[in-house]
Order: sequence, then structure tokens, then C-alpha cells
Amino acid sequence: MSDTLLSIRGLTKAYPGVVANDDVSFDIQKGEIHALLGENGAGKSTLVKMIYGLVAPDKGDMSFDGATHAPSKPSEARQAGVAMVFQHFSLFDALNVAENVALGMENPPAPRDLAKRIREVSELYGLPLDPARMVGTLSAGERQRVEIIRCLLQDPRLLIMDEPTSVLTPQEVEILFETLRKLKAEGTSILYISHKLEEIRALCDHATILRHGKNVGTCIPADSTAREMAEMMVGSSFATPAAHDRDLGDVLLDVTGLSLPQQGDFGTPLRDISFQLRAGEVLGFGGVAGNGQDELLMALSGEYLTEAGSVALKGADVSRHGPSARRNAGLLSAPEERLGHAAAPDMSLTENGVLTAADRQNLTSNGLINWGKAQDFAETVIKAFDVRTPGPHVAARALSGGNLQKYVVGREILQDPEVLVINQPTWGVDAAAAASIRQALLDLAAKGAAIVVISQDLDELMEISDRFGALNEGRLSAPRPVTELDMEQIGLMMGGAHGMEVAHVEH
Repeated sequence: MSDTLLSIRGLTKAYPGVVANDDVSFDIQKGEIHALLGENGAGKSTLVKMIYGLVAPDKGDMSFDGATHAPSKPSEARQAGVAMVFQHFSLFDALNVAENVALGMENPPAPRDLAKRIREVSELYGLPLDPARMVGTLSAGERQRVEIIRCLLQDPRLLIMDEPTSVLTPQEVEILFETLRKLKAEGTSILYISHKLEEIRALCDHATILRHGKNVGTCIPADSTAREMAEMMVGSSFATPAAHDRDLGDVLLDVTGLSLPQQGDFGTPLRDISFQLRAGEVLGFGGVAGNGQDELLMALSGEYLTEAGSVALKGADVSRHGPSARRNAGLLSAPEERLGHAAAPDMSLTENGVLTAADRQNLTSNGLINWGKAQDFAETVIKAFDVRTPGPHVAARALSGGNLQKYVVGREILQDPEVLVINQPTWGVDAAAAASIRQALLDLAAKGAAIVVISQDLDELMEISDRFGALNEGRLSAPRPVTELDMEQIGLMMGGAHGMEVAHVEH
């Protein structure tokens, strides 16, 4: 009996202008947690899509426990024993947990039996779920539980997880890791994709590294440093972000008593949010997804007009100003949802540049777009932020998630905002690109800009923020200097009851 569960040999997949996977070969053993690493555009997503039956390879073959594995659709992969938890949840807010689970099963049992199984399996693996809860009322961590339990009910032999901790608190990450270790002990194999390399070191047995579509090596994460793995991914060394010495200037953004009613059936109301932001300061806001991050960005950017309280920019009340007026006054923003909110999917990068930079970059004249200047601006962003794309004519949806993220962030930073509000600046980007984006934010602050960074990556917030506040159920804790906080306190602030006070650290 072989110990190999999945064997991949010579997998190749090309798209117009790019070879996503180039002769990739590696094995996943039974009962191991195997990391798949690579920078944005390295070919990770294409590879797992071939394993899961979403994409057919051009060349190469796979075997699963000795039998040929060539699924033409996901249902065939699931029947073979492969399950996948995607980075973006595929759940319906208006259905309950059990109904969502049933939609993802080939032959779901009767509703009463399914509810019983959900309770049993979720308790067994330390991920308790109420089958009757509406998904729209669940936190991000609970939504991920739904996806995982849906997979586990199918008794998978290989579980693929794509960026599974990007929306979790530190405490929720520990619960997830305990679950994955339990599955491993029972003989389930796990293919784990993440840019969080310290997590890889703590969890994974082996790692395969992709670069430009090729397998460039393997390692044992526990025997490697995070930097060594990151440098294998990019093929070179890169600098750690360094903050500049800077004196804080005048208050540029003054938010007082900002409240906003719930938007839509499952939005989060904002409740009496107040803070001040000074020139040269980076203010970090953490929180589990769904606690008001999107609403706060849109209230600050002008997409939602202030209904109670006030937003003052450089001493002037902009509470009733929309996004264009606030942009012209110097307040720019970059939302979390890059495809559809930050960028129009079917428009080119040049056109997407015009969407937010038309006025600040003087890309129009007498109401007409100067396409030459617009293309020059897009090319400047592409070059400055190392966006991997054939050119500015390419549609936003054709870029990998990480490369589109670099374009969206670069487009805003290169407009020299006086105040920048940014949600999840390095979501889904590799270690080198994340370091570059963080450095760009620090450089912008050093020039005197005031920056609000909303992020679920606590390491990121600790690295670049001067002060930290936690969002919970639409409330914001009083921002405090990051030097006064440790990771455990921050996790409690994010996941605890609103209004919760965390003891100050004695110095």
C-alpha cells in the first residue's frame, strides 16, 4: 500500500499570454498537511482548480490513491474524496445553516437528519453550529465553520483550504488548527494555501513552492524561517517595512459621534464612532469581518452620508459631501472588495484608473477623457507597484486577486491623498508584495498623509500602526498606542463584548 494520496505529474495549463502551471509535479501523502506556497500569480489557484475539477489541464496527469484522477467537474472530484473550502464563501445570507449545507451536497439527507448530523459533526470537531441559524447573522468565523462542516459531512480524504484564516481572530485560528490536526490524526490529507508563513510553520508538514507557474522546491516549514520561505517564493530577498521617524502634525480627520443605521438586511449599524487622526499618523482598526468595517469605510469615503454625528476634514464639515467632493478635498479610499467595488471587472486598468483619478490626475479636459494621460497613469501604477499584467489594456477581472489588489492600492497612493482610508490593504497578496504595500503606506505617512488602515491581519496592524482600535458590532474602542497592547489583548478586544475594557499594561 502506497502512502501517497495524490500524485501530480507534469501538470501544465496555459491561458492567452501566460502559462499558469508549467510542468508541475509533487505528491501529497496520506494524513499530512501540505502547504502550497507562491507569490500572487504563481499558479496556486489554477493548480487547485485542476485538482477540484474546475479547470482541465493541457498536459500532465494526476492519480488519487493509485487511481487516475481527471475530474471534469467538482462533483466528480467530491465523489473521489476531494473537498474544497474557498477563500470567498459561497453561502446564501437568507438561508439557514442547514439549507446552505444541503445546497453543497450531492444527495443531502432529510432536513431533520441533516440538522442532527450538522450538530454531531460540528461538536465532534470543535466547530459548534446551530443548523437553524440564518447565515446572514453569522460572524465570518462561523460562516467558515459552515463551509468546513459542509465538506466534512462528505467524509473527504483530501481537504483543500484557500487562505482559511484571513477573516479569523487569533482565538478562532487556534480552534481551526485544532480541527485540522484532528482531521490529520484521523488520516485526512489537507492541502493548505496561505500567505501567513508563521501559520505554515506551525501547522504544515511539508511545503511545495511555486514561482511563475513552476515547482521551484519543497521544504519542511518547521525547519525553515518565514523569511526563507518567502525568499524561495519570490526568488530573491526583500526588505522588511521600516517606519520613518516622523512628528505628527495637525488633526486632518475628526470623526465625532458617527452613527449609521443598518444598511440592507445583514449590514452592521455604526454606533457612536469617534476618533481623531493627525498628519503623519497611521491609525489601525482591527475586527472580525462583519463588525462594521465596510460600513465605516463607506461612511468616511462619502458613499454613505452621515446621518448622526459629523466627519470633519481639515476643519471643514464634509458629512453631507459625496465621494467625489471628499476626494477633491483630499480624502481618498480603497475598499476591501476589489472586484466590483474598488474596480469594475470588465473595464481595463486604464479605465479603472480614470474612475477614481480623473480629477486629481487631470485626466479629463472639457469633459473628455485624455486617454493618453490615462494610460500613462495606469502604466505608472503598474510599474511602481509591480503589477503582473500584459499591460494597462487588460480587464481588471483578468488579473489575479493579489495583482489587482496591488493596482487598486497603488492607484490611490499615487494620487497623494492627504487622508487615506484603506480596508484590507494586503488581502491575498504574497509576503514580498505585502511588505511593499506596507512600506508604501509608511512612506505616504512620512510625507504627512494621515492614514486609517482597517485590517484583519493583526501582524500588519502592529507593524505599521501608531495607534490601534477594535471594531465590534459597529462600535469602536478608544484607540490606544500599539506599544501598550499585546496580541492576546487585541484578540480579546476584537472578539469580546462591545464596550469591553482591556487592562493597561504596566510599564
